[in-house]
Amino acid sequence: MTITDAVTTGLSDRWLGAPRPQTSREWIDRAEEVADILAVDAVERDRANATPRAEVQLLKDSGLVTLLGPRAHGGAGESWDTAYRVIRAVARGDGSIGQVLGYHYLWAWAARLVGTEEQIDAVEELYTANDFVFGGAVNPRDSDLVVREDGDDLVFSGRKSFSTGGQISDLTVLEGVLEGTETHIFAIVPTAQEGIVFGNDWDNLGQRLTESGSVEIRDVRVPWTAAAGFVDRVFQPLTYNTLNVPTIQLVFANFYLGIAQGALETASAYTRSTTRPWPYGGDDKQHATDEWYLLEGYGELASKLWADEALLDAVGSEISAVLHAPREDLTARRRGEIAVRIAAGKLRIVDDGLEVATKIYELTGARASANSVGLDIFWRNLRTHSLHDPIAYKKREVGDYVLRNEVPEPTWYT
Repeated sequence: MTITDAVTTGLSDRWLGAPRPQTSREWIDRAEEVADILAVDAVERDRANATPRAEVQLLKDSGLVTLLGPRAHGGAGESWDTAYRVIRAVARGDGSIGQVLGYHYLWAWAARLVGTEEQIDAVEELYTANDFVFGGAVNPRDSDLVVREDGDDLVFSGRKSFSTGGQISDLTVLEGVLEGTETHIFAIVPTAQEGIVFGNDWDNLGQRLTESGSVEIRDVRVPWTAAAGFVDRVFQPLTYNTLNVPTIQLVFANFYLGIAQGALETASAYTRSTTRPWPYGGDDKQHATDEWYLLEGYGELASKLWADEALLDAVGSEISAVLHAPREDLTARRRGEIAVRIAAGKLRIVDDGLEVATKIYELTGARASANSVGLDIFWRNLRTHSLHDPIAYKKREVGDYVLRNEVPEPTWYT
């Protein structure tokens, strides 16, 4: 059954009338159910490269969209510690949808990162009560959107070459620079409006269902009062404001891990069912699962992913504690230490994940290279997004900390 069939025939209605998850473990189990549904036709949907509307509806029906939303408005009120594990679980079934969900969580938290208390309350009630999904037009490698004042309004204009979530989002995060100044302004606006025009040009090697194509912002108006974190048109800075980058860098690492776990799970199932033992080694086996080099290979790859998982879980707990603590408590030093730990986790899962996605071919055999098997989806997905920013700079950040006890200064990528 395809994901579209699952939604249209009511498979995703399995949760109607079912007890709502009450614990973190139950929410992760819910994410695993979603992953199992997504995995059934992930390859076929990847090849079709269609806008993932049914997939996003599945995320909404499952309740995962409002995982971080306040319970007062119908959300789960869960922590980022749980959110990272949920992202990972969903990515096991479909790396693209794991990314969409992870970016949604980050942008849903944007008001908390930079907004005033009143803005936080308004945004969280809006998205939680309505099951809204976020996208973002914030790619920092492009020119900033231009923001001009028009009385009590701000008007955003410009173009971004990447806008993950794009056409399947209900709300879009905009970021630009106020004309004639160096002042950056964030605002959250409805996606469905004439001034937001998507390019329909996302056709990359991997992560094909993330709706990460270009977007034009044409005179999108917001009231000055919606400028996140501004009081009387003056921004109120905190170190906490800069947690957007380490938070999303750990989002990346967790859906990379989910992709790699999906690769190993899919490959091992193929080996158990289809791979044949090698008959010319002088130590003939009746079953591939008895082959010593396959046992060694799977053992090595699994060990690396288990180690990566332990590191990502540990640093996930660290940043979660900070994200849910009073915003004024965060120091620049603590923020930097967490960023270094996240960099270490990211560089490990990129190297190990790409090794898994490549080496599984050696462990499944020549016939597993058939397009009908679809093992290539894991390498393509991981390779595509892990180019987001150079991993060499993550290694340097860790080295600076180890040798010189220096933490990275906040930038759009650190």
